[in-house]
Amino acid sequence: MKSNKSLKDVLESFRAGDITFDDAEKQISGLRIENIGDFARIDLGRNIRCGMPEVILAEGKDTRHLIEILMHIAGSGERCIATRLSEDQAEAIIESCRKSGIACDYNRVAGIIILGEGPAPEKTGGVVAVIAAGTSDARVAEEAKVIAEEMGCTVKTAYDVGAAGIHRLFPALKEVSDATVYVVCAGREGTLPTIVAGLVDKPVIGVPVSVGYGFMGRGEAALASMLQSCAVITVVNIDSGFTAGAFAARIANMVKNNEED
Repeated sequence: MKSNKSLKDVLESFRAGDITFDDAEKQISGLRIENIGDFARIDLGRNIRCGMPEVILAEGKDTRHLIEILMHIAGSGERCIATRLSEDQAEAIIESCRKSGIACDYNRVAGIIILGEGPAPEKTGGVVAVIAAGTSDARVAEEAKVIAEEMGCTVKTAYDVGAAGIHRLFPALKEVSDATVYVVCAGREGTLPTIVAGLVDKPVIGVPVSVGYGFMGRGEAALASMLQSCAVITVVNIDSGFTAGAFAARIANMVKNNEED
């Protein structure tokens, strides 16, 4: 049973006779929990309850458990997403999908795989811009991009436009000027989100990236810099592309819904 995107969708589907009363009740409740063995409880109601799909963090998980979780979700007719995949995990999942006849789409740069035969998310009309300071920041930027797209947004990107060559930023901003919210990823000293926030009149989400070395390396200097920003920005944790992409999509989708109302 596919989760609808909003309470309004559920009620309209019931009125049209597309789903039964019992199905409508289950989807409205948003509490579709399914156990997998004794190691996982899958939240299949997250999309209807929170407006975002169930996303599985692969990092630290046993590969056999990870595959079982993903196959269970995909087998129930849902699209499912796994983030922070190692190359070995990705190869094992792709092989399991091939044997099971399950479609999958692997973004190697982001370390994300999407499984399932369910339809791609409907476009909401929300527009998110994802900007990366350097090519080393692209992996986190791509994670944000994939998640925002899975929440129905159109995502426009501008990569390798960091402060060290600031002249690259201005033409790039013109190309993403119709965005409702900006996700800006930067490592090293993490300057770029502050610069972008000083140039646009939309919300900016800063994402510190674990690029850098020596004192305050691994994204720590970038995080500290963004937290001390003199511009009005919000900041997520180091390498939290998923959080930034999901939060940006929520903002963009909410703005679009309000425009339509």
